[in-house]
Amino acid sequence: MNYEYKPYEKRQVLEQYKALLKDILENGQDNPCAMVDNVTGEPLFTRERFGVVSRFNILEDGAPIITERDISGFYKSAIAELFGFINGAHTDEELRKYGCKFWGPWVTEKKCQKRGLEQGDIGPGSYGSAFHDFPLPDGNSFNQFQEIIKQMKERPELKAHFISPWIPYYTIRNKDYKQKVTVVPCHGWIHFNIIKDRLNMTMFQRSCDTVVGLPSNWTQYSALLLAMSDVMNLVPGEFVHMISNAHIYSNSMDVAEELINRKTNPFPTLKLVKKHESIFEYGKDDFELEDYHPQDKIKNIRLGV
Repeated sequence: MNYEYKPYEKRQVLEQYKALLKDILENGQDNPCAMVDNVTGEPLFTRERFGVVSRFNILEDGAPIITERDISGFYKSAIAELFGFINGAHTDEELRKYGCKFWGPWVTEKKCQKRGLEQGDIGPGSYGSAFHDFPLPDGNSFNQFQEIIKQMKERPELKAHFISPWIPYYTIRNKDYKQKVTVVPCHGWIHFNIIKDRLNMTMFQRSCDTVVGLPSNWTQYSALLLAMSDVMNLVPGEFVHMISNAHIYSNSMDVAEELINRKTNPFPTLKLVKKHESIFEYGKDDFELEDYHPQDKIKNIRLGV
């Protein structure tokens, strides 16, 4: 379906990202965590806020791709990750084929052995397994995106267009169950809603590193809304992002302060440059950024691993 973005020069400046970082720093509570600094190996803690919501109208405001720092060098990797998962990828090798190369630190031999997995395997409790090959009691699997698209086309009025990344018996940890995934899914509870000719999307996220992860999450789910709208022949509407635990790691607080003090520009256009018939055909090179005017990159942002 044809649609137009509001011209860049007429878009408002939205500062939800800086407001969220400031809220966490000023009102969050410190909490220990199991992560260590990826450079020093020192234990980290997180400063956390519980229950935050951001909402964006992509055609009106542009795609929520942050301008407080330049992410043009990796935004396609984030898109590649999500579409890799949609196609069932659950190993570092598979994700690399889609163009996502940042999973290495979370699928080391040590981390995988701890879960009884081969090195490089995120595990059967991963996003890819849940989205594409959700295990059924009879031994078969269920492709959530395939079936939800079919449902939306047959019954657009339903309020049950919902996808989950969570396979409980692979993600739970107690004396009776051993977790079978190196990182339990953080994002990907997706609710689609069709109103007239528009497709709206809410993405619920249980846990979000707002300095390192959030810029990728906003980018990849904006791309998903555009692709799903294209497949459904609908106009992309609102993208609502709900985070249960929004946090900043202790080794990123100085970066958060710097981001808060930087200038924000209007969001850019994330343009879908190629149409496909199937959601499983989309990839990182089907999207391009236009009117992106960010501040400088921030080098050496540290991770929690």
